[in-house]
Amino acid sequence: MAESTKDKIKYRILKALDVSGFTAFDPVIRLFFGEEPQKQFAAIVKYLVIPAIFVLSCVWFWSWIGPRHKTKSGEVPTPDVVWESVQINDTIADREKVKQSDFQLKGAEREAALEAVAKEYAVLTEEVEAAKALVAEREAEKKAREEKLIAPLEEKYDALKSEYRDAAKARDAEIARISEAVSSGDEPASALIAAIREDGIASDKERDVLNGYKAQIDEIRSQKYKPLDLARKRYDSVADKQFFMKTRLEFLDDRNLYVKLDEAQAELNEYMAELSSAGSAKDALKIAKRAVRAEESVARLEGQEYASAVTIYHQTKRSIFTVFVGFFMAAFVAIPVGIMCGLNKIFMACMTPIISVFKPVSPVVWLLIFQIVVGAFFPDPENHVLLNFLNNLPLISSLEINPALIFSACTVAMCAVWPALVNTALGVASIDQDHVNVARVLRLGFWSRLFKIVIPSALPLVFAGLRISLGVGWMVLIAAEALSSSDGLGKFVWDEYQNGSSLTFANIIMVCFVVGIIGFFLDRMMIILQRFVSFDGRGTSV
Repeated sequence: MAESTKDKIKYRILKALDVSGFTAFDPVIRLFFGEEPQKQFAAIVKYLVIPAIFVLSCVWFWSWIGPRHKTKSGEVPTPDVVWESVQINDTIADREKVKQSDFQLKGAEREAALEAVAKEYAVLTEEVEAAKALVAEREAEKKAREEKLIAPLEEKYDALKSEYRDAAKARDAEIARISEAVSSGDEPASALIAAIREDGIASDKERDVLNGYKAQIDEIRSQKYKPLDLARKRYDSVADKQFFMKTRLEFLDDRNLYVKLDEAQAELNEYMAELSSAGSAKDALKIAKRAVRAEESVARLEGQEYASAVTIYHQTKRSIFTVFVGFFMAAFVAIPVGIMCGLNKIFMACMTPIISVFKPVSPVVWLLIFQIVVGAFFPDPENHVLLNFLNNLPLISSLEINPALIFSACTVAMCAVWPALVNTALGVASIDQDHVNVARVLRLGFWSRLFKIVIPSALPLVFAGLRISLGVGWMVLIAAEALSSSDGLGKFVWDEYQNGSSLTFANIIMVCFVVGIIGFFLDRMMIILQRFVSFDGRGTSV
């Protein structure tokens, strides 16, 4: 009985791996349950160990080539720099949550937090000064080290430069003498030409020698001094924490919501007190106007929310939402049209030119078209009924839906519709004729035949097309967001490219991995759905 239960667990795990497309891990599970260890070890080496070694080799090559390849943005970021970028972006997101909490704290909690942050800020200020002094010390060490290495080179450079200058003057004098001799007929013109040629060759050689010394000096100055880099990194880290604590102090004090509310309410109470003791109608009117403005200020503050900076997590959620909006729009059009194409050859003939012409069109073109055509429906986005309704829905209100998101979603839909449409048509047209004959024998009506025979038989190919469509949509989305300035991973990449900060390149590579990992899981999700509707028992492609 125990063995039977063990086998059931094993086969359930193997079934889950098969459905999700992770069959490469089958040998691990079989080995864990003691099934043919030698065979499973061999499979693990072939399908897991060797690929892992290859991936690690690629990472090593990346680490090796990165510092050696210079670009206009500096060195190519190595894996550790990209990982540091991930940590920085994660820290930024966490700090935004902390600042939002500080902004909304009130009463004793705010006072306690303010006191704790003030103490930490004082400690960090001392650490910043110490780190700054350490940087200055390391800079002096680096300068002394450079001067020690450069001094002999500069001495040699100056000596050669003086020597070459004297040699050049001597050659110029000789050329002048030969020139006079040629003009008087004492020497042939070829002697002057030869002298000028030799002067040019000698000058080039001297210039190359001097440039070689300059290159050596520049190379020494450009060399990194690790203690200085560590000291600067330490200073940047502590200074960044200090700045964050300073910002927290502001959000717990002057910029705190309830501090501002108390100040506005106190001002309103003061105006109301002055109004009750106003000496004249003119004074009463002036004070009343101020009181109204104070009331409006209080009401505005009561409805104020923390203006959070856009983090990588927000950008990612927005991109995923956008791609699914576009994907469902594409599926809503592609599946019915594909079914009609598969059922009716005349309709298929009508659709073929449209598919053939518009399928290769670039997403950039579609985006510009949608910005013009769809943009006409949103002349005043801030007061548009649909946008206001969507932005008030609890689950998606934080995504801040705007026309740019709709343009991006429409572009995704337009590019993703074709694979799903073609595969649906193929699935419907490829239905086994025996199924059609059975439907005729049973005298099934059109709708019964459609929902009981056609769609179930075509589902595997339909989902294969939807899987391709989702992958295409995810690829298209990044470019669409970058061009439409719609918040998301595409805009994040474009902003980083325009930014030009020290972590720009690393952030772009980080987004590369984020996009790839999300795309991988979206593809796995579609594989699982595809396997659930497959009736032939065959695996899916990678």
